[in-house]
Order: sequence, then C-alpha cells, then structure tokens
Amino acid sequence: MFQGGSSLSLDGKGRLSVPTRHRDLLMACAGGQLTITKHPHGCLMVFPRPGWVQFRERIAAVPMDAQWWKRVFLGHASDVEMDATGRVLVSPELRAAAGISRDVMLLGMGDHFELWDKASYDAQEAEAMKREMPAAFRDLAF
Repeated sequence: MFQGGSSLSLDGKGRLSVPTRHRDLLMACAGGQLTITKHPHGCLMVFPRPGWVQFRERIAAVPMDAQWWKRVFLGHASDVEMDATGRVLVSPELRAAAGISRDVMLLGMGDHFELWDKASYDAQEAEAMKREMPAAFRDLAF
C-alpha cells in the first residue's frame, strides 16, 4: 500500500525521482516497472506494472458506451522503468496533459500514485477543504 505525499521537482529532462521510501517496494512488487496514464481529475496515475495490468483488464472490459474513457486511460498509458537512481521519465505528452512543468505532488493512493502539478493540487485541495465533507466520510471518528 502506498500512502503519503511528497513534494518533488522534475529534472530538466522531465524525470521524477521516486522517493526512497517507495523505491524498495516498487522494486520488490514490480521490478521497477511502472505505467503512467491520465486521470480524469487532471493529474496522472502511476501504477506498479502488476497493478496496471489489473486496472487495464478492468478498463478493457467496460462496455462500448465508455469507449472514449478507454481511450483516455489506455490510449495514453506509458510504460516506464525506474533507472538505477530511482528516476522515471514522465513523457512530455503526459506532463502537458496534467499541466506539469517542474514542481509536483506525488500522492500514495493505496495501490497506485497520483502525480499532480503542485500549484494545481494545492488550489484544488484548498477548494475541497472549503466544501462540506462527503457523506462517505461523515461517520468516521476524527
């Protein structure tokens, strides 16, 4: 399970340095092989390859009336591999799709990560915090 957030910067070539706390697990569960694709909320999803295969199978099975969403998820998927120093290249097309230039937030979301442009994430989180908490969370004790 991946959890927690990391404020990071892409290097000049568009590479993301995976935080050390996630590298060993990603090597163990995926051999450092990842898949990055678009998320409908304007960020990118980063999956360890075995998790991506499961997600891809679920997406491929949806009915034809969801064909455009299949294109969004599957048509933009990019297979990448961590290098010896734990970096992965985020393609220019995916960076542009998520509005990512340099400063990013990497959020562990359980079985995958979300990669956000930092300014966009901060603004959307601030807006979400102003709204009423969704019903699904109201019964949790804080």
